[in-house]
Amino acid sequence: MRIDGMQKVAQLYSSNNAAKTEKKKVEAQKDKVQISQAGRDYQIAKKAVAESPDVREDLVARIKSRVQDGTYEVSGNAFAEKVIERYNRMMR
Repeated sequence: MRIDGMQKVAQLYSSNNAAKTEKKKVEAQKDKVQISQAGRDYQIAKKAVAESPDVREDLVARIKSRVQDGTYEVSGNAFAEKVIERYNRMMR
């Protein structure tokens, strides 16, 4: 058994351990968030929709009074056109 060979191996391992333990200084970078113009426009539109009422009371009151009076009439063709129009919008 050769003792000098063992010492060289021990030196080799000890020099690698020193290199591994050295820590490099890395400055932390701060994250940035940039919202596109389309994103800002979307936020504005979403806020406007959230603030608007779900039911347009003026239209509901007008139609309700016409129904109660018996003066509200809807033609079958107009009704069918609206049904088809909504169906086509849903299928897009």
